[in-house]
This record gives sequence, C-alpha cells and structure tokens, in this order.
Amino acid sequence: MFRKFFSILLSGFIFFLFIGISFAASGGGSSKSYTDLYSEAKKYVLRAKKLEEKDKMDRATKLYSKALEKLEKAYKSDKNNPDILNYLGFTLRKTGKLEEAEKYYLAGLKIKPDHNGINEYLGELYVNTGRMELAKERLAVLKNCNCEEYSELKEIIEKE
Repeated sequence: MFRKFFSILLSGFIFFLFIGISFAASGGGSSKSYTDLYSEAKKYVLRAKKLEEKDKMDRATKLYSKALEKLEKAYKSDKNNPDILNYLGFTLRKTGKLEEAEKYYLAGLKIKPDHNGINEYLGELYVNTGRMELAKERLAVLKNCNCEEYSELKEIIEKE
C-alpha cells in the first residue's frame, strides 16, 4: 500500500515538474495579451500627451516610442483592431513617421470607416502635410458624431 501511494506521489511530482519546466521554457508567464499591451501603450500615450502640453517634447517622444513598441506587439496578435491601428498611426505620427502613420490610419478606416479617433488624427495628419481638402473630408465624416474629435479637428483646420 505504501509503495503504491509513494509511486503515485512520485509520478505526480514528476508530472508537475515536467509541466513547470515546459511552461517556463515556453515563456508561459511572461507573454502578454494584445489587450494588456494595448492598455499599457495607451497609458504611455496619455502620459506623453500631458508632457507635450507642457512643452516637454523629448520626454513625450520617448513615451510615444515606448507606446509604439507595445502597439507593434499587440498588432502582431490582432491586425484587425481599429483601436490598435489608430494608436499605431498616432504614435508613428508623433514620432515623425508620417507615411507609416497614414498607412495604419487608412487600414483602420477600412475596418471601421466611422472611427472617430482615426478620422480626427488622420485629418490632423492631412493638415500637417498641407492636404487641407483631405482633412476637410475627415471632418465631414465626423460632422454628425456630436463628439470632441469633430470640434478638435475643426479648430485645427480653421487655424490653417
């Protein structure tokens, strides 16, 4: 009886030891879901925006770059998420990679043409690159949303 109990106990121990080693080798506990990565990136973006408002551009750019790293990883897991595409475009735009940013914004609009954030930020990109007619097209999409994205883009367009 003792021998049978010991044998079962030893088998269980070896099994759990093997599972633990396999889990650790696969990176088990360290991989993050795309939603975790997106949430972390969003926090970086919000902090960077606050620094930008205080004219601390170097620090803001570093945070945008950190957010970009997280978003690129999230994008590998979910290429059809318009929110990830929106923030990818945003962080690329804020780090000076305007052509890449535009590609992600446009990809996001293919998935969700009425996405408020993408339409606003793409409109801002168009204003920054001197394409006012395209910026006004983005504003027209936002016209009936009764949202801050519309008023923010409208203000930017009117300043030009």
